Amino acid sequence: MPVLYEKRGHVGLVTLSRPEARNAWCQEFYTGLAEHFARMEDDRDIRVAILTGDEAGRAFSAGADLKDPNTHTIASAADFIEHLPKWKDHAFNVLTDFAKPVVAAVNGYAIGIGCIVTYCCDLIVASERAEWRMPQVALGITPAFGGSVRLQRWIGKGQAMRLAMGFPLQAEEAYRIGLAQWLVPHAKLMDAAMDVAEHIAALPPLAARIAKESLNRGLDIPNLKDASLVDAYRFMALELTEDKAEAHAAWRERRQPTIRGR
Repeated sequence: MPVLYEKRGHVGLVTLSRPEARNAWCQEFYTGLAEHFARMEDDRDIRVAILTGDEAGRAFSAGADLKDPNTHTIASAADFIEHLPKWKDHAFNVLTDFAKPVVAAVNGYAIGIGCIVTYCCDLIVASERAEWRMPQVALGITPAFGGSVRLQRWIGKGQAMRLAMGFPLQAEEAYRIGLAQWLVPHAKLMDAAMDVAEHIAALPPLAARIAKESLNRGLDIPNLKDASLVDAYRFMALELTEDKAEAHAAWRERRQPTIRGR
């Protein structure tokens, strides 16, 4: 199975695994990601996910499999239009729409589609060996599925244009400009990613989900006043949760809260 899944406590670990092809993209990645993220969505015990690439492939993902002559081809306009409804199950939407926080552990080259999926996650932990590249324009195409627009929301238009024009982005600079939130030695990448995930998993999960929703949905609200109003309703809903009452009580009593996700 090209997409591996492992449950570690409250953390779901998903691994892109085609090491013989440097974890290059394949159709099974789409179906595998959709399957595993749907499983984690339904599993109340899972509070956060990690997405990484198989270390044996020496990359996060080398992007589209250009050895396949069918890559970046389409039979007809009709075929394209008929497949549009299936975009809801596309990897980009699966990651972006996943209600729980997603941490990308970028362990090497993240190229093309492998680059774009990293910033469909919520947080990025980068190995010192990580490198982002978008070679689509050089191949006569463009970063699809809002690839450049998604990146622009992380690092601004100028830096996104730079990457879209084919200039690589090394790990240290990705950290400096805010694409990666953590930069760690390669040997410590997964430990660091687990530390981040376990920190999030220890938080009241409903509040973490709502915080993610607020950030993602707020980007599409055109003014701060409306975004603030929507957040007022989110705040009110969380005030009615058991975890809110327990967390406040634990703070007053100087003890660790017992979080139940309710």
